[in-house]
Amino acid sequence: MSRSAVYLGVAGVASIVFGGVTLFWPGITLVALTFLFGAFAFFYGAFALGSGLNLLAHRSTDWVPYVLGGLAGVVLGAVTFFAPGLTDLTLLYIIAAWAIIIGVFEIIASVDLRDVVKGAGWLAASGGLSIVFGAIVAARPGSGALAILWLAILWLIGIYAILAGATRLYAAYRMYRVESNVKRAVATTMQPQS
Repeated sequence: MSRSAVYLGVAGVASIVFGGVTLFWPGITLVALTFLFGAFAFFYGAFALGSGLNLLAHRSTDWVPYVLGGLAGVVLGAVTFFAPGLTDLTLLYIIAAWAIIIGVFEIIASVDLRDVVKGAGWLAASGGLSIVFGAIVAARPGSGALAILWLAILWLIGIYAILAGATRLYAAYRMYRVESNVKRAVATTMQPQS
């Protein structure tokens, strides 16, 4: 489980970095944003996929949402890199779809972990943020002037990425703490009685 916690933590850091760059560099061009999103989705997907495969290797039944969410991230990241000429509207729909897919799988993962990890609700909170973000972007992608829309979308993307990254980091911390507590408990019970 510690490897899964590390993968989730790295995905959280990547999300915070992506959000920070998006928030504090609002003049970013559409092409740069496309590649930045592609890299973020790909790396997040790779780490989520790694976490899921690690859980599968340990014969855990909680691997499915991580693997499917990770595959979605890798595929969307690859599509963004190999088709950078996507229109503004298509990119918005890709970002919205990715956020909704990731959100659903994070909620499923938190339900699977609720009996194992205290604070698994933070992963559900990240999933809920993702779904709300994706729904907002998908519902109003072309309204208003495109420049104002892009600035608002950039801020929304940045805030979402930072909040979701923070909740992923906290969920990773809780997962790591559970494993540390289990190891400590097992070690104390395995000591010879005098």
